[in-house]
Amino acid sequence: MNPEVPELAGERLAGWQPAQWSVASDWRPTVAHFFRSETAQRLGQFMAGRLAAGATIYPPQPLRALDLTPLADVRVVILGQDPYHGPGQAEGLAFSVAPGIKLPPSLRNIFKELARERMSREPVPPMPLPANGSLVRWAQQGVLLLNTCLTVEDGQPASHANQGWEVLTDEILKTVIGGDGPVVFMLWGAHAQRMAETVRRLGVTTEGAATPAQHLILSANHPSPLSALRPPQPFLGCGHFGQANAFLQQHGCKLIAW
Repeated sequence: MNPEVPELAGERLAGWQPAQWSVASDWRPTVAHFFRSETAQRLGQFMAGRLAAGATIYPPQPLRALDLTPLADVRVVILGQDPYHGPGQAEGLAFSVAPGIKLPPSLRNIFKELARERMSREPVPPMPLPANGSLVRWAQQGVLLLNTCLTVEDGQPASHANQGWEVLTDEILKTVIGGDGPVVFMLWGAHAQRMAETVRRLGVTTEGAATPAQHLILSANHPSPLSALRPPQPFLGCGHFGQANAFLQQHGCKLIAW
């Protein structure tokens, strides 16, 4: 595992070679089971066809979230939809962009909410937005930054939706839900919140309840400027980062240095 590789972040997917994509060892059974399936075979045919047609596909490492964040380390899950579709943006982590890339609007709002929470806890001056939008530092602390669809074509959002990736990411989430430790699920927007029922069905608590060995669901609107301030659950002002750490502390887990 090489968590840095900034030179890879702006490149396209070179080929359909799942066996060569690095993942942490405890994710391998889940990943291997998927790639043996008929769904994965169909996905591979689709991907190979698009690559042969000259499509530019991002990111170069579709499973990077599973490389940087081993299953045993997962304490928080932030669920996105699909990778950024602009040149140089996607680096295989939900909401994260490669170093040196201009902050997308949703990520700007994520950082704004972090700054707002910090100011609500401490009498400090306003914190400037980070210049670096890479969230690798979160991934290395146990924040699984997972998109439900793991590839996208240049300039075409959701272009690889419903081709098979969602089957894998559902299995990844179910594996996390079925684990031993408490995990915080941050579900922002309607797309991510579709997973809430699965989380609840497998025996967890919601919205701040404190049952030992269970998980926490935090829901809000998507951080996009189109929805971040809208009712009923505005993202700006949601307080999710502080709530996540309070839950982790309550369960004896190491806090996230957001």
